[in-house]
Amino acid sequence: MTEFLSLIPPAKARELYLQKISDVLELSTEILPTVDAVGRIAAKSINAPHPLPAFTRATVDGYAVRAEDTYGASESLPAYFKIVGEVKMGQAASIELFPMQAVLIYTGGMLPADANAVVMIEHTQKISTQEIEVYRSVSAWENTILQGEEIQRGEPVIGQGTKIRAVEMGGLLALGITQVEVYKKPRVGILSSGDEVVPPDHDIQPGQVRDVNSYTLSALVRSLGGEPIPYGIIADDINQLRNALRSLRDQCDLILITAGSSVSARDYTAKVIEEQGSPGVLVHGLNTRPGKPTILALAGKIPIIGLPGNPLSAYVIATHLVKPVVYTLQGISKIPSPHTQTARVTINLNSQAGREDWIPAKLIFTDEGWLAEPIFGKSNMIMALARADGLICIPEDHTGLAAHEMVTVELLES
Repeated sequence: MTEFLSLIPPAKARELYLQKISDVLELSTEILPTVDAVGRIAAKSINAPHPLPAFTRATVDGYAVRAEDTYGASESLPAYFKIVGEVKMGQAASIELFPMQAVLIYTGGMLPADANAVVMIEHTQKISTQEIEVYRSVSAWENTILQGEEIQRGEPVIGQGTKIRAVEMGGLLALGITQVEVYKKPRVGILSSGDEVVPPDHDIQPGQVRDVNSYTLSALVRSLGGEPIPYGIIADDINQLRNALRSLRDQCDLILITAGSSVSARDYTAKVIEEQGSPGVLVHGLNTRPGKPTILALAGKIPIIGLPGNPLSAYVIATHLVKPVVYTLQGISKIPSPHTQTARVTINLNSQAGREDWIPAKLIFTDEGWLAEPIFGKSNMIMALARADGLICIPEDHTGLAAHEMVTVELLES
């Protein structure tokens, strides 16, 4: 087992961990109605069963014509067209069009076979029930969308590992694809430990704290597309932890444990995790603040992450390590980068070389641009995060940041 204080840079730890998980990853899938698949990850690439649009159609209200018959038309010298019919919406256009003839058409209507453009109705004047004047010429295929212009038959619609958004759902439905195979949501077991931890609805006694982590982590997991499975709170008891892990392993794809990850006489989290199976604990200790005592482990095919018990520490580490793991367990082909905002830090910030520091910050917009105002608080102060818009990172090769220096603020999940 990796000894604590063999500290690893967070980025290196994340890369190592995700690779180990990917090596043993087996994803399950399910079939969902397309309308219920928004936010889910496509398990297979989907190709268009037919072109879209399925026919060449008008993009404006007007008259379908042969473009060459309008050349030279102007307000002072209009072209005259005979009206030979109307394209009914939702019906095929079967009218045969000859030179200097026009067919009334509406937006979305099917273009007659011999027409190759549409004159906007405002560029015409009806002079009788059967004749119009055209005051402007149109080029070939003007005011139309061609068959297959959006997508050709057999062309990829979405790729494997793509997150289905509302727009992808719309595209699939436009092609008549009413069911889609997606990866199942990863089930994430969440366990809080500590003799001092009590549920939020309890009146706390001296020495007790309310459980925050189960709820913030559940909300984060849900926002990332996972299914949180809160186990509850267990006491500082090695057998309770063993029993809890055994139960969660039978029903979860990922297990998160908060507290019990620092070095102390009562601290046995890493030992119990190591007992769960090979390869066991891969990382125990990150050179970051907050979050130094983090544990990254793999028991067979089940990732287990030991998070610090302090709420701020737990959440910061979760955004950088739990987040990419939950994405990986969904089959996401490309893990999205966090949303960021550049800003100027308002004060000097000190740091220790060789350690990555993350500091909550509030964003303030001014006439001179965005400012990042640090919010100071110890790692057990959840309100520091509640007042923050994002996190400032001081890299491990820096000893701090100077006031007014431009920084990148990593925005917190909404």
